[in-house]
Amino acid sequence: LSAGMYRIAVELANTPPNRDRGLMFRESMAENSGMVFVFERDAAHCMWMRNTLIPLSVAFLAADGRVLNIEDMAPQTETSHCAARPARFALEMNQGWFAQRGIGPGDRIGGVEELRPER
Repeated sequence: LSAGMYRIAVELANTPPNRDRGLMFRESMAENSGMVFVFERDAAHCMWMRNTLIPLSVAFLAADGRVLNIEDMAPQTETSHCAARPARFALEMNQGWFAQRGIGPGDRIGGVEELRPER
């Protein structure tokens, strides 16, 4: 995937078991790496951090890759962080990754529009 000039290596969470597990139990993640969650339909999807050990930022994305909102999430919490509007994707990166690069609502993440969920 790409965000402006940044190339991102992402793991794909496009099945129910992969979406449920997400980044749980990991102790670190490389700088320009993340996980993209591919949902079956646009909805106000929510994320939480149960059993997730590293602080993350999540960008909720529309079907065309446009950033709807970005939420910072604290490790090992069950607070719900939700899309501001119906989203098709959620991209989790190390906390602060988007802010450090000036990426925010309205910006576009390229490459996600071709991703499809599996059942």
